Amino acid sequence: MASVMSMSLLGLSRTAHRSYSFLLPPQSPHPRRRCSLSFNLETSSSHAALKLSLLPRPFRPNPSAARSRPPITAIFTGIVEEMGRVDRIGPSGDADGGFQIRIAASTVLGGVNLGDSISVNGTCLTVSAFDLAASHFTVGLSPETLRRTALSDLASGSPVNLERALQPVSRMGGHFVQGHVDGTGEITSFVPEGDSLWVKVRVAPELLHYMVPKGFIAVDGVSLTVVGVYEDESCFDFMLVAYTQQKVVIPLKKVADKVNLEVDILGKYVEKLLNNRFGDANPTSSSSF
Repeated sequence: MASVMSMSLLGLSRTAHRSYSFLLPPQSPHPRRRCSLSFNLETSSSHAALKLSLLPRPFRPNPSAARSRPPITAIFTGIVEEMGRVDRIGPSGDADGGFQIRIAASTVLGGVNLGDSISVNGTCLTVSAFDLAASHFTVGLSPETLRRTALSDLASGSPVNLERALQPVSRMGGHFVQGHVDGTGEITSFVPEGDSLWVKVRVAPELLHYMVPKGFIAVDGVSLTVVGVYEDESCFDFMLVAYTQQKVVIPLKKVADKVNLEVDILGKYVEKLLNNRFGDANPTSSSSF
């Protein structure tokens, strides 16, 4: 099974190939069968075609490539399961000087285990403690997480969007969200239209670069569709329907509040293929996840 996407590129005359291998899930007709996702970029002086194929093929491990790429341990859909509330936030009190958030919740505690991943306002965090009787769980925050996200702006009582990691049998209602926040944006306006709500966000130009009208964006972990991109204002906007407004944190925020942003990962992969990989002496690599 293969699909092809073509785009116009000038002055190119190379072929690039990337292959990412994985195991089919136990529920599939061929459980544990090794497959690969292949990217073939074939170019000439006048055009380039990006071919994506998903085909069973023999797996040839590349140990050095596997060591160079961190494994994907969790992925989300951007469909918020519930709004939790921060019980406590601050230093953990441990000798290592860590930082923790304890969050009151109910739905995401179903089947929870230590080490599970939960998206908190779009940030993939690891459950370090939980109490089912008291209905709360605790996650730790690294210094890089505090620098990259808006989680440090939370306080006791703050509402947060929560989502458990995707399972192989789950419905894919949104888009692939890694929980790896790219940066923050600042809300510049809320404008009602009927029972819907327009939200405009100012963002750094290096993130706006990856946004396109009708493309995906994760805002505080919510899978949304970009409506407009305004280069002169360094802003983008989206619309929240009435149902979504009842289920997520964004409408509870104020103008000038920050939101966590994660751009669509496909744009990053395509950019890397086009800009950085054409000159590789060995254009074929593979990684296991």
